[in-house]
Amino acid sequence: METPSPEIAPQSSLIDCGGLDALIGALSAEGYTVIGPTLGDGAIVYDEIRSAVQLPAGWTETQSPGAYQLARRGDGALFGYAVGPHSWKKLLHAPVLRLWRAQRHHDGSITAQTDPPPPLRYAFIGVRSCDLHAIGIQDRVLIGGQYRDPHYAARRGGVFIVAVNCIVAGGTCFCVSMNTGPRVRRGYDLALTELIDGERHEFLVETGSTRGAAILNRIPKRPAADSDRQSASQATERAASQMGRQLDTGGIKELLLNNLEHPRWDDVAARCLACGNCTMVCPTCFCTTVEDHTDLAAGAAERIRSWDSCYTMDFSHLHGGSVRASIKSRYRQWLTHKMATWFDQFGTSGCVGCGRWITWCPVGIDLTEEVAAIRSGRRDDNG
Repeated sequence: METPSPEIAPQSSLIDCGGLDALIGALSAEGYTVIGPTLGDGAIVYDEIRSAVQLPAGWTETQSPGAYQLARRGDGALFGYAVGPHSWKKLLHAPVLRLWRAQRHHDGSITAQTDPPPPLRYAFIGVRSCDLHAIGIQDRVLIGGQYRDPHYAARRGGVFIVAVNCIVAGGTCFCVSMNTGPRVRRGYDLALTELIDGERHEFLVETGSTRGAAILNRIPKRPAADSDRQSASQATERAASQMGRQLDTGGIKELLLNNLEHPRWDDVAARCLACGNCTMVCPTCFCTTVEDHTDLAAGAAERIRSWDSCYTMDFSHLHGGSVRASIKSRYRQWLTHKMATWFDQFGTSGCVGCGRWITWCPVGIDLTEEVAAIRSGRRDDNG
C-alpha cells in the first residue's frame, strides 16, 4: 500500500475544459487508470475514461423515490448531476473476489495460492463530498482497525482523488443534514468547482496534497481571483439550498433504539421486497459472504468472496435457522445499524446522505420519511 500524499493548505487556480483534458492525460501518463463519470446503461456511471470527451457533457438526472431518469441540461456542464447508481466502492471493495485457489497435482501434492492484488493504480475523477466521506468510512471499517482487509488496502493505497464540489443537488440528496456536503473539505488530491456563466466554462482547482500540486503544475492553468473563489462558493451554496430531502439527526441513535417495536416497522415491511438494492448501491455497506467451489474432475477448489446483504435470509443464518426471519426484522436491523449502532462500532453514522438508498429502492421507500414517522409517532395505515 502506497503512503498517502501529505495534505497541504489549499491553493487555487483556474483551468478550462482543455486543461481538464490535460489533467486526465497527465494522470494517465503517470500510470493511473483514470475512472470517471460517463454515460452507460441509461445512467451516469463510473468507468474508465481516456479523455474529457467521455464525460457526460450537458447531461443531468432526475431522481425521486424509486425513479431515476437522464435529462438534458441547458448548458454543457460536465459535472452537472448529483450521483448515479455506482459508487467508488465497486473499485475499492470488489463485488466478487477470489481469496485463494488450491490444486491437486498428479503426484498427490496440493498447492494453494492467493490471487495477487490488481496491478492498477486508480485516479478517480468526480468524487462528490458524500462519496468522499463514504470512502473515509470504509477506510475506518476495512483498514482502520486491528483487522485489515489486505485486498481493500491494495486497491486504496495508490488512489489519486480529483473531487468535485456539487453545483446541483439531486431529488433524493440530503448530505447537508448529514454534514457531508455539498462542498469537499479534505481527503482529496485536487478539488474542482465547475464555473459556467454565459460563454465562460472553467474550473476552479484547489490543491489538497503535495501529489495533487505536482500534477497541477504539469497542466495549463492561470491564477484564480477572489471573484472566482466567490463564484465557486456561491455555486455550492446554491446546491446546499436545493436538497431534495432533509433528515433530523438530533438524537437519532436513541430515537431508533428506543422504538424497536414501533408499528412503523410493520408498515415499511409490508412494502419492502428485501431485494437488497439499497445495500448494493450504498457507498458504505461492506458486508460479504464466502463460498467454496470444488471441481472434482480437475482436482481444484477455490474460495470466493462476494458482496452480501443483511436483507438476505441466509445472512443471519446460525445453527437452527435465520436469526432475522422476517422482512420487518431485517429492515429494522439495516436502518438501526446505519443510523444508530454504527456510532458504537465506528464512531460515525453509516449514512452520508447521497440518496441512493431512496432512488434505487424498487418500491420507493424513503428512509428520511420513515425516520420522521417514528419521530412523530405516526403510522401510515395506507402503506
